Amino acid sequence: MAGGGWWWLAALWLAGAEPAGEGGPGRRPPHDHARGFAYDHEAFLGAEGAREFEALPPAESRRRLGLLAGLMDGDGDGAVTAAELGAWLRRRRQRGLAESLSRGRARWDGDGDGALAWPEYRRQAYGHDEDFGDVADAAKYRRLVARDERRFRAADGDGDGTVTGDELAAFLQPEEFEHMRLVVAAETLEDMDKDGDGYVQVDEYIGDMYAGEPGAPEPSWVQTEREQFGLFRDLDGDGRLDAAEIAHWLRPPAADPAQAEAQHLLHEADADQDGQLTKEEILGKWNLFVGSQATSYGEDLTRPHDEL
Repeated sequence: MAGGGWWWLAALWLAGAEPAGEGGPGRRPPHDHARGFAYDHEAFLGAEGAREFEALPPAESRRRLGLLAGLMDGDGDGAVTAAELGAWLRRRRQRGLAESLSRGRARWDGDGDGALAWPEYRRQAYGHDEDFGDVADAAKYRRLVARDERRFRAADGDGDGTVTGDELAAFLQPEEFEHMRLVVAAETLEDMDKDGDGYVQVDEYIGDMYAGEPGAPEPSWVQTEREQFGLFRDLDGDGRLDAAEIAHWLRPPAADPAQAEAQHLLHEADADQDGQLTKEEILGKWNLFVGSQATSYGEDLTRPHDEL
């Protein structure tokens, strides 16, 4: 990657991408669709995967969603319960994590020995071991390297300078590991803290998810997010979020992301409010399900059913 190759990767960093995390840590609970399904598709499928899904004819995607509804119904009684939906989501999640980890190993473990050392990662990600002295915006690149190294050191549990197995997974997918929650919170704080005061104010919180026209009324979901900020995010009531509050927001203690998503889907799709979903109710919320973990954010609709 010497020469021009590393510039592409560095440009992704400056644009807000996360090379280490195959898309980077998610900042919002999986049931938060405030930014819409198009955002979900790109965030969780990647731009290429989203385009592939969009190419699937709606009638065919509905047909396949109907088939998936049968697979979610574990006991075959014609209704998908919260427990069944949660179990399905956990299976989808684990498969997605395994695939992401496999891609990460192939991308960063250049010598294929299963152990990723910090110098090896830095060379793969940035092209050289030097200090960017002859590069425009060198200070930005140095910050990015320091940020990556902080994540690497946190993941390197035995401190031997390499990450293997679960350590490598923690480096590539830190949002999935409890002991990495403060690192993820620090990265999120750095991204959202536009005025550099070390906190996230409510306007910074909203600005990270919505940019409206000056003077235009905010959509109702933005008003709801403002209320959520005060009621549930700002735990000490001082009008801003510190790193600990961000960590609690991103990964609440004892939270089960799959079950939280299951409850969200039930809330949105359970038309008769009986606590379970029929095939008709699932198809009635087609856009919701093809933009959720129930179908790996649409990806499962393009897979052969014997892979599910």
